[in-house]
Amino acid sequence: MPPRRSNLLISAAIIVLIGAAVWVYKHETASAPAKTPDAPVEITSVLVKQQDVPRYLTGVGTVTSNASVTVRTRIDGQLDKVGFVEGQDVKAGQLLAQIDPRALQAQLAQAEAQKAKDQASLMNAKIDLQRYISLRQQDAATQQTLDTQKSLVAQLDAAVKTDDAQIQYAKVQLDYTHITAPISGRVGARLVDPGNIVHAADANGLVVINQIDPIAVVFTLPEDNFQDINKALHASSQPLSVGAFDRDSNAALATGQLVLLNNQIDTTNGTVQLKAKYQNPTHVLWPGQYVNARLQLSDLPQALTVPAAVVQRGQDGTYVYVVNADNTVKDQAVHVVQIQDGIAAIDQGLSAGQRVVLDGQYKLKPGATIVEHADNSEHAVDHSKLTADDAVVSTTANQTATANKAVSGAAK
Repeated sequence: MPPRRSNLLISAAIIVLIGAAVWVYKHETASAPAKTPDAPVEITSVLVKQQDVPRYLTGVGTVTSNASVTVRTRIDGQLDKVGFVEGQDVKAGQLLAQIDPRALQAQLAQAEAQKAKDQASLMNAKIDLQRYISLRQQDAATQQTLDTQKSLVAQLDAAVKTDDAQIQYAKVQLDYTHITAPISGRVGARLVDPGNIVHAADANGLVVINQIDPIAVVFTLPEDNFQDINKALHASSQPLSVGAFDRDSNAALATGQLVLLNNQIDTTNGTVQLKAKYQNPTHVLWPGQYVNARLQLSDLPQALTVPAAVVQRGQDGTYVYVVNADNTVKDQAVHVVQIQDGIAAIDQGLSAGQRVVLDGQYKLKPGATIVEHADNSEHAVDHSKLTADDAVVSTTANQTATANKAVSGAAK
């Protein structure tokens, strides 16, 4: 075959192939289904509310007894008996322990006898003094004798006063043999058993009494909160309220009042110490217990609020999805004042009555169309899945048909 004719056949074949490719492309384009718009995203929305919001500051606190006393003996002696049961509530003035009083009773009797002796001597000296005064008036006694007698009377009078002091001291010592509760509270473990010799210098004492009703909670807050606390204290005519909450379940245990804002900031850790007092009749608070202490400051008046789950966090800060009138969404930057009790207070970015997305944000992007979550959500989800599957099957069938047409045309 001549070269020229061969080249013409090759060129013709190429033209035919190009034409066939163009024909197949046009038919596939014409037969392909039109791209369907994205299905609406199912969400749950809420309205932005405007209301007074209480402000809280929360810190970790330790429950401490309102007062704690280690009961000690003030004299040395043998412990005769104990008048309390371990773990018992006692009243102020109740007998706790008895020390053998016999030695001190003897000292008291000795002091009283000495006083009686000195009183008798004083009485006799006073009689003699009256006699010497009469004799001196008759010039039958010297002035020196009279002065000596006056001095003796004064000495004996001082001796009687000393005896009175000794008697009072002996009575006080004797009273120390009866050890009573200085405060009302609950006693702990008995530290000394009856029969032991106790001393005033003993370090441990006899028992510890803790006052647990009322009871106190000591907690700390960062020094950055000091100014807010100070302003709230000056603005309120009543003590600030402090709630105590369980650290595990966050259940409310008791509500008390702030009684102490410490007079200095701890520079080692940058915190300020506070103390609250609680009535504790059912003993829900116990010394040594860790709790969350929530100090209530002044309210935020008419703040814009949304559930905390509405607020999202991104690289540029916090934002929410706002639902537009055409049921599309946009991301709106907001400034959160505080989040507590599942409520977020917003001061910038929203207005009262706006509709914001509460659930379903992870499926959203700005401009997406939304539909409100219905009660039959499971059915709606299944239906959407079936629709998507049907679309996939339909598209696959169209592509198969187009391919079959192309093959048939090429065969022809």
